[in-house]
Amino acid sequence: MRLQRVLLFLALSVCPLFSLTNCEEQRVPEEKLLIVTIATQDTEGFKRFLVSAKHFNYTVKVLGRREKWRAGDYMSATGGGQKVRLLKEALQEMKNEDTIILFTDSYDVVFSSGPKELLKKFQQAKHKVVFSSESLIWPDRHLEDKHPHVTEGNRFLGSGGFIGYLPSIREMVADWKGEDSDSDQLFFTNIYIDPAKRKSINITVDNKCRMFQNLHGALGEVVLKFEDGRVRARNVLYDTLPVVVHGNGPTKLQINYLGNYIPNIWTFETGCTACNEGLLPLEGLQESEYPLVLIGIFIQKPTPFVTVFFERFLKLQYPKNRLKLFIHNQEAHHESQVSLFLKDHGSLYQDVRVSGPEEEMDTAASRNLAIDVCRKDEGCDYFFTLDIEVVLKNENTLKILIEQNLPFVAPMITRPGRLWSNFWGALSAEGYYARSEDYVDIVQGRRVGVWNVPYVSSVYLLKASLLRSELTDFDLFNSDILDPDMAFCHNIRKQGVFMFVTNMQTFGRIVSIETYQTSHLHNDLWQIFENPVDWQERYIHENYTYIMRDKLIETPCPDVYWFPIFSDVACDHIVEEMEHFGKWSGGDNTDVRIQGGYENVPTIDIHMNQINFEKEWHKFLLEYIAPITEKMYPGYYTKCATPLNFVVRYKPDEQPLLAPHHDASTFTVNIALNSKEVDYQGGGCRFLRYDCSIEATRKGWTLMHPGRLTHYHEGLPTTGGVRYIAVSFVDP
Repeated sequence: MRLQRVLLFLALSVCPLFSLTNCEEQRVPEEKLLIVTIATQDTEGFKRFLVSAKHFNYTVKVLGRREKWRAGDYMSATGGGQKVRLLKEALQEMKNEDTIILFTDSYDVVFSSGPKELLKKFQQAKHKVVFSSESLIWPDRHLEDKHPHVTEGNRFLGSGGFIGYLPSIREMVADWKGEDSDSDQLFFTNIYIDPAKRKSINITVDNKCRMFQNLHGALGEVVLKFEDGRVRARNVLYDTLPVVVHGNGPTKLQINYLGNYIPNIWTFETGCTACNEGLLPLEGLQESEYPLVLIGIFIQKPTPFVTVFFERFLKLQYPKNRLKLFIHNQEAHHESQVSLFLKDHGSLYQDVRVSGPEEEMDTAASRNLAIDVCRKDEGCDYFFTLDIEVVLKNENTLKILIEQNLPFVAPMITRPGRLWSNFWGALSAEGYYARSEDYVDIVQGRRVGVWNVPYVSSVYLLKASLLRSELTDFDLFNSDILDPDMAFCHNIRKQGVFMFVTNMQTFGRIVSIETYQTSHLHNDLWQIFENPVDWQERYIHENYTYIMRDKLIETPCPDVYWFPIFSDVACDHIVEEMEHFGKWSGGDNTDVRIQGGYENVPTIDIHMNQINFEKEWHKFLLEYIAPITEKMYPGYYTKCATPLNFVVRYKPDEQPLLAPHHDASTFTVNIALNSKEVDYQGGGCRFLRYDCSIEATRKGWTLMHPGRLTHYHEGLPTTGGVRYIAVSFVDP
C-alpha cells in the first residue's frame, strides 16, 4: 500500500493538473505526428528542410509536387492561398483522427530538435491548434487592435507554421473557398481574431517562441547556442529553444535562416555532415574523366604581385587539359604580365580566351560574358571565378570545391591581421553588410564547416547545370543600384540558390589594392605596409625564419654576422629600380650631406629617399634586421634610426673599391645584391683591425657589423662586371 501511495505521488507530481488517465493520454506517441508541407519545386532550401527532418526522424508528407506555383511571392500582400487549398484537400483524405499535424513552409525552414520535444511543448500549450507568432503584423495593419493582448511575447499570428489535432485543423480550413492567389496569412488571421472561432477551434499563438521561431523582425533576438556537439537557435528575449526555425518574410531573400547562414543547426559544430553526404571524390579518376572547368580570371584594378599570382596559378593541382581560361584584363599596366604568362604557358590549357583593355568592357559585362561562355559550352561542367587579388595558397582548392558537390561553393579567404573575408555572414535591412553572430568565430577558425551565406566574392565555384537552369539570366551582374558582386549575389538569393563557403581547410588570402601605385618599375617593393605577408614571401629569403633555429648565422670575422635576408627577386628588383632611376651620385664629393647624415668616404650611389623608398626601407630594418641585432648584440635595442640608406655600385672603370674608413653608425648593414663570378669579379670587405676579409659574398646575404671605432674596413677592388650592395648606417 505504501508503495502504491509513492507511485501515485510521483505520477501527480509529473501531471498535477490531470488525472492519471489524462496524463497518460497526453503522452502522444511520436508516430502520431505528421509533418505536412508544400513544395512545388526541389529547391536547395527544400532539400535542406528534408535533410533536417530526416536527421530528427520526422515523418513528412509533401503536397503540390506536380503543381505549378500560382500563389504569388513572399513580398505580396496577397498570396499563399494555394497552400490552404492543398492542405484542405489532403486533410479530407486522412482517416486517423488522433493524428497531430505540423503544417509548415519548407523552402526556408529547418528543424532544430525532434518530435519528442515538439510534442511535449505542444501538449504544454493546452490548445488544439498553436500557430507561430510574430512581433510584426502583416498583411493588414488595420487588424492590429483586434488581436488578443498578451502579457508577454508576440501578439500576432504567423501562418508559416502551426501544429494541431487533425479534426481541429480540418475544421479550421473547412471554410476556405479562396483563390490560390489569395492570402493564407489573412485567412488564418481572420479566424484567430474572431473570438467565437478562436474559442471554438481552441487556437492560440506560440507567443514566446517555444516551438516556432519566425526570424522576420526577430533577428536581434536569436543567437546560436553551441553545446553537446549540437547547435541550437536560442531566443534570448524569452530564453526559449524553438524547434522549428523559419526565415520568413523579407528575410527569405535577405537571410538563409539564422544570421544569413544557419550553420546547419541539425549537425555538429565541427562541420556540415549533411553537406558531406553527397561528396564527389575525384581520387582515382583518369585525367580525361575530370570535370571540365572554365576558369574566369578577372583583373579590374592595378594589383600588387600579379606575377606571383600567375606563378601560383600554374601550381594548381588539376589536369590543365581539363581547364579552359577566360582572362579579362581592364588594366593596361598588367598587359605585359598577362602576355608573358600566356606566351610561356597558354598552350597547356584546353582553350584560352582573352579580353583586354582595348575592348573597354566593364566588370559586369565581362563577368556576365564569362559565365555565359560556360553556360553555352555543352562540355563545361563548372565555372570557377578567380579575381587577380586572390592568393590561392592551397594547390588543391579546385579539387576540394568540386568534391563538395554543391551547386555554389567558395573557399574562405581572409586578409591577414583583419576580420575581412570574401563572404558576409549577414545582411542589413537594406541588403548591405551586417556582421552575423558567429562571423568572427568562423573567420578565425573557431567554428569549422560548410556555411550557407548571403554574399560571396572574389573566388567561387558554380555548377554549369545551375547556369542552365535557375541562373539562365545573362545579366546576373547588372544593377542600377548595386555593384556587380552584390547584384550577382542578390540574383542568386532571389532564385533560391544557396551560396556556401567552406573553412574546413586553409585556402589562402586576398591582397589589399587600396594604396597600390604604378609609378615605379617594381611597384610591389612598396607593399611592405599594405601587404606585409605577400611582401615577405616575395622578397625575404626563404631561410630567414630558420636563422636562429638552425643557426644559419655565420661569424666570418669578430662581431661580424653574416646571414640570409633577401630573395633573389628582391635583389634583382632593387638593382633594376636603381638603374631605372639612373641618377647615380658622383664619387668626387668628400662630404655629402644626406638628411643630416654623412658619407665619410663618397661612393657611386643612389639613396633610398631619392626613389621615395625611405619609409619602406626603415620598416624592413625594423621588421627583419632589428630582431637579429638584438639577439647577436645582447643588451642593445634599436629603433633603426637610419639617415643613410643607399645602394652602391662598383665598376672597374667607375669606382672599383672603397678606401679604409669607419662608418658613421652604431652598426652597419651591408647586403649583396648580385652574385660574384656570375655578375662581377673581385670585391668584398676587409676589416683591417682583425686582418679579416670576406670575399666570397653571397647574393641576398647581409653582413652586419659595428661601425665607428672598432670595425675599420675597406671595400676590396671589383675587377670585372658590376657589383651592387645595399648599405644602411643604423643609429649614428
